Amino acid sequence: MHKIYKIKIIVTFILMVISASVFSQSTTFKVTLDAGHGAHDFGAVYEGRIEKNIALAIVLKVGKILEATPQMQINYTRKTDVFIDLIERANIANRFNANIFVSIHCNANRNTAADGTETYVMGLSKVASNLAAAQKENSVITLEKDYKQKYEGFDPNSPETMIGMTLMQEEYLDNSISLASKIEDAFADLGKKIRGGGVKQAPFMVLHKAYMPRVLIETGFISNTIEGNLLNSEEGQNEIAKAIADAIVSYKKEYYGNGEIEITGELPSQKINEKPIPDNTPVRPKITTPSEEPILTKKPVEDNGKPIFKVQLSATIKKVELSPSNFNGLKNISVSFENNVYKYMYGETTDYNEAKQDLQEAKRKGYNTAFLIAYKNGEKINVQDAIK
Repeated sequence: MHKIYKIKIIVTFILMVISASVFSQSTTFKVTLDAGHGAHDFGAVYEGRIEKNIALAIVLKVGKILEATPQMQINYTRKTDVFIDLIERANIANRFNANIFVSIHCNANRNTAADGTETYVMGLSKVASNLAAAQKENSVITLEKDYKQKYEGFDPNSPETMIGMTLMQEEYLDNSISLASKIEDAFADLGKKIRGGGVKQAPFMVLHKAYMPRVLIETGFISNTIEGNLLNSEEGQNEIAKAIADAIVSYKKEYYGNGEIEITGELPSQKINEKPIPDNTPVRPKITTPSEEPILTKKPVEDNGKPIFKVQLSATIKKVELSPSNFNGLKNISVSFENNVYKYMYGETTDYNEAKQDLQEAKRKGYNTAFLIAYKNGEKINVQDAIK
């Protein structure tokens, strides 16, 4: 009996350890921090101010703050002065299964009076200044071995050529914009100038292959003596790092609260079965425009002033037939068309507990990265606010 009692204690202890481990993993928010440039790739250099060093210093400071934050797990594309291929930076984030990817850089301009911050998300902007920024950062690939073969079909001197490549930015665009907006708001609170008046889109190669919400931050102009010296100082770096870290924590709280992490977006291996709508007619199908009403499978739930919860399964540029066979047997699927992206959602209820059950059902059907969204009076709102 004594031996049996001992065995029971040991088994109980092992189960507790496993349970704690699983709980810890399920509540961990993963962040990949990327310091731009490195080693022989100096980035911009002005009056002794070197972009690769400043970017790394800021990244390490952001990481230090986040590592001291509960439920945060951080990894880095580099923590020393080394050169990392652009595509490998994204791969590091993918292998880590990061919730977000944040790439940090410094800006520069021949006009040394230029100042302010810029925050970009992945996109196919045709704005000349945005393309110029992407061209500057993408030119790094020419320092990589066999870059012409590795990035076949892409010309770093012409970012527009990325339009012809397979893109996944639409999968995570909303969340990327939300994260970028929080970063800009944090910079604005510091009194920083926000160039362009908002979040920008541009075809950055470092963001292209990262399968999660991701942003690229230009923390300021090192070509501007005043701003550059501040970026090159401990005080300035600490200020910028805290703003970025605060924005990341705010993003985590908004989308995941303080409890179980509900990963947004989908990894390539977790996509929905996108069975195209049969089209046997030679007539070109009508193209839906953002101004059109969202396509719904049933009459929307009357909110009566209450928030409506749905489970977002996927976002894609492809229009998929709303058949249960295309969604692993899930019924009550709706779709909306926003920012040139189709967003597929499951369920619709004003009851948060019922919505959580819908989320669990979606995950049981294979949508491990599904997450809750909320609307009120037809407008998308913060899920945490909806719960309150």
